[in-house]
Amino acid sequence: MNMHFAETLRKLRAGSGLSQRELAERVYVTRSTVAHWENGSRLPDAAMVSRLAKILGVDVNTLLGAVVESDGAPNVILVDDRKIIVTGGVPILEEALPGTVVTGFTRPSEAIEYARENRVALAFLDIELGKTSGLDLCRALLDINPRTNVIYLTAYIEYSFDAWSTGASGFMLKPLTPEGVRAQLKNLRYPFMTGGTNECQP
Repeated sequence: MNMHFAETLRKLRAGSGLSQRELAERVYVTRSTVAHWENGSRLPDAAMVSRLAKILGVDVNTLLGAVVESDGAPNVILVDDRKIIVTGGVPILEEALPGTVVTGFTRPSEAIEYARENRVALAFLDIELGKTSGLDLCRALLDINPRTNVIYLTAYIEYSFDAWSTGASGFMLKPLTPEGVRAQLKNLRYPFMTGGTNECQP
């Protein structure tokens, strides 16, 4: 357990006047994730450390110096340009994919930066991302790591035909549900291990 990072984060958060829930909402994770960081049972990756530093108003090296290495859990990302979708979707993915590290993004550029620094096992992508197409984001992620599984999220069924041409593993209509996520696991092109009883095995 890394208590040095845990204590550093806890003091910085308290000093900023933020609750665990408020910090979680600003970096698009669940409150329980922040709690894990602060009790020393889990460490954020480098991209998340950078995000935390920005929110807490400290030099990134202050936090990086307190971090050793991540726990090696599979990385899962959710990308949607609507904050409410990301905030609500992250806990659903954590429920459906125990033992993974789930991170949300509202900006495709941040998701790409994260993918360059971390091996992404599974990406849930909205198809309409403002000026950016989720289809283009899929291609960018697969250029970085061809073994990234991509599942599209959209409210429009007509997009499904275009989606299949990008090398994606699946297509889900919104809203995101734990049952819907679990149903997609058997279709992944590159299965990976998750925790609990919901394992996506090769």
